Amino acid sequence: MLTPLWPQRLLALPFLILGAWCLVAPHMVERLGINPEYQHLSTTSALFMGCFGAQAVLGGLFIAFSRWTRSTFAIYGAALLPFFWFNYYFVFVVPVMTRWMALDLVSNLFMLGLCVWGYRIAPAKLVAAPE
Repeated sequence: MLTPLWPQRLLALPFLILGAWCLVAPHMVERLGINPEYQHLSTTSALFMGCFGAQAVLGGLFIAFSRWTRSTFAIYGAALLPFFWFNYYFVFVVPVMTRWMALDLVSNLFMLGLCVWGYRIAPAKLVAAPE
């Protein structure tokens, strides 16, 4: 039987994978994800990219190992919606990001689908385990 842990752990994957990439290879992410006229490729930009990656990994661990309810999936899914605007705006309106940002768009679509799946199979509230 599939439990809410499946969509929840799958939700953690984009954070763990892409966050680790930012943490381990920050200049590679900057070169691939940001258009040349906006790139810095400095120690400071590597630090910021690494901090971003570390926060993403931390968020991925939280997602993977906490207990989610139907409300958690719904709220998380709703919170993803502004990121679609962000992807559109910074790729097409003010082209700071390259087409590689499609990875972020695909990840967000994947996560939104997982939120729908999780919402459908998760309990409305958590029940305490007997002691």
